[in-house]
Amino acid sequence: MVTATASWDYRDRHTDAFGRTYFRRFGDGVVSSVGLGTYLGEPTDAVDDDYREAIAEAVESGVSVLDTARNYRAQRSERVVGEALADADVDREAVLVASKCGFVPFDGARPDDPGAYVREEFVEDGPLAREDLVAGQHAMTPAFVDHQLDRSLECLDLDVLDLYYLHNPEVQLAEHDRDAVYDAVEDAFVALEERVAAGDLRHYGVATWECFRVPRDHPKYLSLAEVVSRARSAADRAGNAATSFRAVQLPFNVLMADAFTEKSQSSADGDVSVLELANTAGLDVFTSASLMQGDLASADAIPDSVASKLDGDTPAQRAINFARSAPGVTSALVGASSPAHVAENVAAGTFDPLGADAFDATFE
Repeated sequence: MVTATASWDYRDRHTDAFGRTYFRRFGDGVVSSVGLGTYLGEPTDAVDDDYREAIAEAVESGVSVLDTARNYRAQRSERVVGEALADADVDREAVLVASKCGFVPFDGARPDDPGAYVREEFVEDGPLAREDLVAGQHAMTPAFVDHQLDRSLECLDLDVLDLYYLHNPEVQLAEHDRDAVYDAVEDAFVALEERVAAGDLRHYGVATWECFRVPRDHPKYLSLAEVVSRARSAADRAGNAATSFRAVQLPFNVLMADAFTEKSQSSADGDVSVLELANTAGLDVFTSASLMQGDLASADAIPDSVASKLDGDTPAQRAINFARSAPGVTSALVGASSPAHVAENVAAGTFDPLGADAFDATFE
């Protein structure tokens, strides 16, 4: 697991190569503000090999955040993160490893009959009842969360996982009302709090797509304040003195900036954006889709009025630096399955991010 001593040592070895605030606080340690994501790519041996090389390149050159999930590339992403981290010339305790559970994962490849696979592996001989599944693919019962965390630790070859997200809880709103989803989130959090107490997990959070950045009347809306409240209740139920709910992951980029602009989250000061509320609540924010799955790496993808304010030699670097510049962001996650892309993405951190006033000015 990532430790304060190792993460600060890692920062001291790499900080001269980077710009202002490249390393940012996470708990009592620090992490890089550019992280590597592992969502993209087909579930093949060839892509595994590329990821293995890319991950080693990343952690050896200044990236100390690795993000994956149970369902990414049919569990291959978790496995290759574990393999690459074990082989890389880096102190394991300097790197924050995060994964997620919620979507039922395939194993190695998409099966010929996905429905039969889910039924046989997770319902008939596994932790789920048929009614636990939403859309045949998503669950977050305590038994499923426990089961998936065990598998994540196994795939990643870790004794302790740094950060585990409940993956897209808003999927449950397709079949359950909002209060029932909050109750289910709290029950899942109890399971995670218990695993923190057992020493298998350091922190947990929620990885979302749309629930925190849409208007309050949107059918997929969830309140971050209510989720935080449920985390505190979960800690009480688990007998923990304080909650280990630590982080939020959500998409944020030049063309999807509503985590900053949409003020639909309630706070003591009125309606605020999810980024502002997360910052007030002391939560770390990790941005996904920082390059919009590569679209923002293309020339002219970023509006000239914004691109002119961003430092970077390439469109991808300017897009990454936009995400890194948002207030309250700890790390911008970027998918990279080749060393060449890693080098370009890491080099984004050699440029300074925008200051608060300059960032606000990009919206004028």
